[in-house]
Amino acid sequence: MALFLKRASLASVAAGFLVLLYSAAGSGAAAQEKALSSVQLQPSLSVFNEQNSSDALIPAPQAPASLADLVAAEPEAAASETSEDINCLAGAIYFEAGNEPLDGQLAVGRVIVNRTRSGRFPTSYCGVVYQPSQFSFVHGHHMPAIKTESRKWQNALAIAHIAHDNRWKSSAEGALFFHAARLGSRWQDKVRVAQIENHIFYR
Repeated sequence: MALFLKRASLASVAAGFLVLLYSAAGSGAAAQEKALSSVQLQPSLSVFNEQNSSDALIPAPQAPASLADLVAAEPEAAASETSEDINCLAGAIYFEAGNEPLDGQLAVGRVIVNRTRSGRFPTSYCGVVYQPSQFSFVHGHHMPAIKTESRKWQNALAIAHIAHDNRWKSSAEGALFFHAARLGSRWQDKVRVAQIENHIFYR
């Protein structure tokens, strides 16, 4: 009888162990299945995020490759929206450097802009341009007639806006004076900044 009870007790323990083992195995399988389903869902989530991020990207505006590109991008309609002061600046560029390369035109424009900010000259472009004995094309506080339909004027106007907004660095940045190169180096008391084609620039 004692032997029978002992065997029954062992059988009960073994059965309990099997139930426990089966339960653990089931839990492991469930956990494994849950992990597998999570892994299977992950790629689609990754694709979703990738698509969202690519849709959210907005291409950055391309910077102009050259001053010529910047001038070409300047709307011709700007002529009708231009202030008197910008017209004075464009007029000086037109008469002083209209036949020069664009960099030379910009340098002349920047001289006038720099003067208005220097504290040594009038504070408006018209004031600088019409200051007595500064620009030879000015006669009796007037400019000669401008061919406003010409490409030369459109370029001068575009350069005036660019110089005013400081949207392109001039090769003669910081200059306050310039003269025709044919006159030689006439200002020994000033610092020569650059020569661009037919003009020499100083500060």
